[in-house]
Amino acid sequence: MIPEIRQQYNESFSNEKYQALLAEIEKDFPSQLDFRVAETPVFVPQSLKIRLLQACNDIIDSLLKDDFKAWTIRAIPANQHVPNEDNHPNFLAIDFAVCRDENGDLTPQLIELQGFPSLYGYQWYIGQKYKKFFYNPKNFNQYFNRLNMATYVEFMKKVFLGGEKAENVILLEIYPEKQKTRLDFEITKQLWGIESVCYTKIKKDGRKLYYEKDGRKIKIKRIYNRLIFDDLLQNFPDLETDFKLTDDVDVKWVTHPNWFFRISKFTLPLLNSPFVPKSYYLSELKEYPADLENYVLKPLFSFAGSGVKLNFTKEDLDAIEDKENFLIQRKVKYEPIIKDPDGNLIKTEIRMLFAWEDSAPRPTLVTNLARLSRGEMIGVNFNKNFDWVGGSCGFFED
Repeated sequence: MIPEIRQQYNESFSNEKYQALLAEIEKDFPSQLDFRVAETPVFVPQSLKIRLLQACNDIIDSLLKDDFKAWTIRAIPANQHVPNEDNHPNFLAIDFAVCRDENGDLTPQLIELQGFPSLYGYQWYIGQKYKKFFYNPKNFNQYFNRLNMATYVEFMKKVFLGGEKAENVILLEIYPEKQKTRLDFEITKQLWGIESVCYTKIKKDGRKLYYEKDGRKIKIKRIYNRLIFDDLLQNFPDLETDFKLTDDVDVKWVTHPNWFFRISKFTLPLLNSPFVPKSYYLSELKEYPADLENYVLKPLFSFAGSGVKLNFTKEDLDAIEDKENFLIQRKVKYEPIIKDPDGNLIKTEIRMLFAWEDSAPRPTLVTNLARLSRGEMIGVNFNKNFDWVGGSCGFFED
């Protein structure tokens, strides 16, 4: 995106350096890396940065409207409603495709948003590795709001722990040691002392929750939630546990599970911004757009892109029985703007990562995540057997 920076980076790049980066990750965290690390960070010019910040503010303004909760109550399935919801999520992730506008300028277009945490530990870690092993231009930063590598850790500690002891805060997942994101869990433990605890290991006594460590029974006061209902219901429908997610228990959720549904694909039709493609609930369309080829079909309640259809017909839509669970969103055209050393062009998506302290009026933009793709869509299934794709980090021009 910044030709002179890209040229200098590519000239300094070597596969030996890339393999050394991967070897150091393996040394630091043996057998924990389970997703592809892209060969390059994304260098974001100031002009695109300004637009990304504007786009995020437009979206957050919509989330803060007085009637937002009333509009999104039906997003929460009745059998998955968790008691004791708070006023806002503790985390917000907003995904943008990098595109070009009618003037040829780089511009973001919203792809998805989540009231759910992302890789807050891993991004801190991988940003340092890119700087260590590859060309590191001056005046570029992966953090926002005057944060740096150290103050980011301190800020996130306040959000995660909320003043509690680290041993009373857990990271909740189902079989965390098997998850593709387990590297992030391990880094989270090293940075903030938060143990990853399997859903099946939690014990309940009245409204209180406990886990065991080193033969001790430890009370849980805050749950850093990484468990997704959709994953649980689809992959473990008959799982018997002492604690059910929908139980009324004496803990602070970080983030409360209801926000996974409220701030999600369900929210897209409620947003109005030049950086948000038009979206429509399928159940509320009296007639379909004439140019369906310019839309993508998305299930409202799925994760990690499952169920998304890029190509479909009117007949396909008519055949959907539960139309209330789907939307159509106008397609965006990713602009391939990252050039690899062989001259191939690569698409990118940037996820802006926010953290929201319990008492704060607005979330704070803290860092970012980037993903590179040669395929039709961003994601592992569309990028098999390619290089210069996968998870990355954006460095933004000051």
